[in-house]
Amino acid sequence: MPRQPLRLAVIVGSVREGRFGPTIGNWFVRQTRERAHLTVDVIDLADFALPVTMPAFGAEAAPEAALALQDLSPRLAAADAFVVVTPEYNHSFPASLKNAIDWHNHQWYAKPVAFVSYGGISGGLRAVEALRLVFAELHAVTIRDTVSFHNAWQQFSADGTLRQPDEFGRAAKTLLDQLTWWGHALRDAKAITPYLG
Repeated sequence: MPRQPLRLAVIVGSVREGRFGPTIGNWFVRQTRERAHLTVDVIDLADFALPVTMPAFGAEAAPEAALALQDLSPRLAAADAFVVVTPEYNHSFPASLKNAIDWHNHQWYAKPVAFVSYGGISGGLRAVEALRLVFAELHAVTIRDTVSFHNAWQQFSADGTLRQPDEFGRAAKTLLDQLTWWGHALRDAKAITPYLG
């Protein structure tokens, strides 16, 4: 019996004006097109107005967050796997990404998370290492291999075309191979025994 396609959510983490994240995110989504076993949902955090003030523990979400959560939370819950597209800000990841992560909990449980990062000389890898700790606390499984764009703005032409596609294409293939394996393994395991985070 053929497996159901994995539902992959690609999360664009930066909301800063003039951000480069959509260019990176669009490139990555193109890498998934030849994989019939994946369905992709692009979640751009700039489309969600999550407030930064959280309700008290055990309280309902703040009324001003209800609409954004109503749109965002079901999409995260429906995903079998995630790819987080993140820049590096001050040796870490954007506050917008941490805010979206923190508004949720069980939506991340026992799901694989991979990273596509970008930045200056570090290529966003310090942001990725910080995110690994956050997702470990949320019972998610982070994928070892990443795609990292060092000096990202020089890697792409003005129309968003990657100047050296082969190297990054190989990195994306490795990431997607690992993510797919973990996505199937965790989804199959949860079908037998629900995960109790």
